[in-house]
Amino acid sequence: MTSHSQDIDLEFEADDAFAGAAPALHPDEPPLAISLTPKYGASSEAVQEVPGRDPALSTAIDLSARAQAAAPLPTEFSQGAPGDSQLPRITIHIFCESPTTAEQAHKAASDRRLAGLVVIVKMGGLAEACQVYQTQPTPSLIMVESLDSPNQMVSYLDQLAEVCDPGTKVVVLGASNDIALYRELMQRGVSEYLVPPFTPLQIARTVNNLYADPTAPFVGRQIAFCSAKGGSGSSTIAHNVAHSITERLFTGAVLVDLDLPFGTAGLDFDQDPVQGIADALTQPDRLDAVLMERMMARCTERLSLFAAPASLDSDYEITAEAYDEVTRKIRGAAPYVILDLPHVWTTWKRKVLLESDDLIIVATPDLASLRNAKNMVDLFRRARPNDAPPRLVLNQVGVPNRPEISIKDFGEALGLTPSLSLPFDPKLFGQAANNGQMLSEIAPKSRIAEGIDHLAQQIARRDAPAVEKTSVLSSLFKRK
Repeated sequence: MTSHSQDIDLEFEADDAFAGAAPALHPDEPPLAISLTPKYGASSEAVQEVPGRDPALSTAIDLSARAQAAAPLPTEFSQGAPGDSQLPRITIHIFCESPTTAEQAHKAASDRRLAGLVVIVKMGGLAEACQVYQTQPTPSLIMVESLDSPNQMVSYLDQLAEVCDPGTKVVVLGASNDIALYRELMQRGVSEYLVPPFTPLQIARTVNNLYADPTAPFVGRQIAFCSAKGGSGSSTIAHNVAHSITERLFTGAVLVDLDLPFGTAGLDFDQDPVQGIADALTQPDRLDAVLMERMMARCTERLSLFAAPASLDSDYEITAEAYDEVTRKIRGAAPYVILDLPHVWTTWKRKVLLESDDLIIVATPDLASLRNAKNMVDLFRRARPNDAPPRLVLNQVGVPNRPEISIKDFGEALGLTPSLSLPFDPKLFGQAANNGQMLSEIAPKSRIAEGIDHLAQQIARRDAPAVEKTSVLSSLFKRK
């Protein structure tokens, strides 16, 4: 990679983020080992913890009832899928026979996608589970590892069914990748059968598949842009990526400018709405689809804008709970929600970042940006160990007469490969800002616009539609 002003690096990280009702899968994350149709998913009935058990409950009634009530597997983990869905506050017991599985289970228990759930990890297999539930009620979900032979496994499951409370779901973590065994377990009402290697995301995904409510409102992917340093151009990149997602990939998106006193999204899109995001944040409980539509400005047919007031008439003392409620409601408005975050560090911003499906750090190639970006990356890796790392965008590369950290050294210091590096081009960026236009509208064939489009495709996990090539001859022979 080079850092002079005319070069642009279009090299992106090929991560297949945990895309659905839960989110970001690492590049080396293996898919579910067994994928048959139909698979069993969540029951539409409310989940309740049952204090006692019915000793007369038979295997057929207990486990088969769960299978009959199951719904098809949600599609939210597919490529280009929506964001994290809301899970009921259930209790999960995970029985592990191997230390490796126990380690992965503990990591899954601390994952953001299972926040609010009670997850208890115990050592022991099916025999231990049968013994434990002789004297205590079963939780909403039992995940149990079994290294037994198929016949022994089925025998233990029959014993477990006799002590299971109504409504309890069972997921078996086995060692045999056997389709016949899988079908046998499904017939007995087992909700899912997984084979190694087990990963935290695989466990979290399984829980989501079982309990995500198919009637729940749509949840779009939340994409957060933050700057490593003031003036790095994070807002400009966020606005242009949002525009590219809608106009190049032909899908809906909402851009939310959360820099209440100084936000520039309204200027960049030549919009001056009467209401905006500040009105929503001051009355989060009143925000519904109708009010949201009134507050958002329509930038294009597919792109809506929640603009910041960009005024100093208020101190904007908004609670973290208000930010959480409003962003959650906005996620039901479009497949993609792009958050333009201000360069501040607050409780609400930290929470928004850690709960977003994708994170993009925009930095300039200098020491202050490197230090701040390193702190952010370290935080994200600690707090989101099962998510793909944040994407790094290096902006304003090649400013004349300015000493810079090379793109290679910058990336190596963070342990990241920059997803995109953009050259310093004050004329193009300045013209777009002054005209209230996007970069692709000013210079659609420029390498900078091309780079933004590539970044948008990577973030959205969608390919741009193929452009049909035409020629003079084809138009001559085209039927009228």
